[in-house]
Amino acid sequence: MSTSSTSSENRPLFPIEISDSTPLIYGSNDDPESTSRKDLERGLLRKLDFRTAYLVLIYILNQMDRNNAAAARLRGFEEDLGMKGRQFNTLISSLYAGYIFMQIPSNLILSHISKPSIYLSSCMSLWGILTTLVGLSTSYSQAFCSRFLVGFLEATFYPGAVYLISRWYKREELGYRTAFFTAGIGISNAFGSLLASGILATMEGFLGYAAWRWLFFIEGFLTVVVGTCGMFILPDFPSSPAHWLTPAEHSLAQKRMEEDSRSHDPVGPKSSSRFSDLLSIATDWRSWWVGAALGCCNASLSFNMFFPTLAATMGYSPTISLLMCAPPWIMSTITAVTVAHHSDAKRERFWHMVFALSMLITGYVLAISTMNITIRYISLFFMAQAQVANVVLLTWISNTFARSNSKRAIAIGFMNTVSSLAHIVSPYIWLSNWGPAYTKSCLICIALACTSISLCWVFRRNLERLNKEVEAEERKMNLPKGYRYLL
Repeated sequence: MSTSSTSSENRPLFPIEISDSTPLIYGSNDDPESTSRKDLERGLLRKLDFRTAYLVLIYILNQMDRNNAAAARLRGFEEDLGMKGRQFNTLISSLYAGYIFMQIPSNLILSHISKPSIYLSSCMSLWGILTTLVGLSTSYSQAFCSRFLVGFLEATFYPGAVYLISRWYKREELGYRTAFFTAGIGISNAFGSLLASGILATMEGFLGYAAWRWLFFIEGFLTVVVGTCGMFILPDFPSSPAHWLTPAEHSLAQKRMEEDSRSHDPVGPKSSSRFSDLLSIATDWRSWWVGAALGCCNASLSFNMFFPTLAATMGYSPTISLLMCAPPWIMSTITAVTVAHHSDAKRERFWHMVFALSMLITGYVLAISTMNITIRYISLFFMAQAQVANVVLLTWISNTFARSNSKRAIAIGFMNTVSSLAHIVSPYIWLSNWGPAYTKSCLICIALACTSISLCWVFRRNLERLNKEVEAEERKMNLPKGYRYLL
């Protein structure tokens, strides 16, 4: 590894917090002296943060490929492909239809292979190729099929990346890292809008292609390049060889996760097979309950699929509308990292999610109260800040259903699949004939956000009861304090 690469890996990307609950001395194979556990762990996290930060870049392109149709719509995408009625909404929905089929099988595969870097990166390169094919489409049916297959391959990434992160970081480290990873949504919507405005404004007719086609060509090509590089940058699992770690760091990485999962979910035996893990998740009412909560949360955040359309209701040109999309998402990125870090520091999930959805509801209320340009633009800022609600809830799921590696993978895939059903219907919340005010759309999303909060409150009460039962048993049997669910 080059000197510049090594120095980059040694710079911290996050504030590193080391627990004092474990022994401070850990033997190193590289130093004749015993190395401090804190120093060794700090070095491990720096290198790991550098590697996993690449997931942010992948997620930025993932979101750009997912949402580029909304930007292309402003420059003749619908007209050139002869779309009528609700066909554009159906086209948006087609990606999520493909998304549903692959999430659980993909995470099952991921939990039983040793090279997630190759698997995730290969899938990314393939969906990049399919994205370019959307730009070559000459009919609605061709674009529909390409978008469906893009969703089929994209389904491997988000739940797979969340699972990969959960295999390296402890519970109190996970929320902040997940937020940093999913901050790609805000960066993508900000940078994607700027990129789209430049392409759509300057490339009309270049080499005989419409500007919206170049949008798909360029973003698809970038996806293929980043996916190919990811094969050499992304980390594999702690149980796999890691040339970028010293033997002592690699050993500590495995030990940390053993310590974090110790005493977890002591009730009942551990699942011994993929089928029993899947059956356990599918028959646990909490899986369906939280999946429904995540689905309602995602549907309430469906404004992001039509953000350029909402910005265009203020009456500006397509280029100005796309440029105006950037500031709300830049602020959203800062909000997401801040809220998630505070959630980790306080070891609390529910009220942080409520805070985020409260900002969303505030944005919708402002949007339906007036058509004043300033107020409606402020409402977009409030809506964008709420994206962290999904991050907190998904981290909560990973914290709660972490009994074994395979079960955690299945749980993340299962609940993402259940929640993705909401993504299929979400495009129909924002029908064009409901614009430009979109009052009905906002009211539906407010109801969905309130439903998600209610479902999560019941889930929190259940975990609180389980914690009290464990605490009572520990006092009765005079046992040391063990595992507690995060609330």
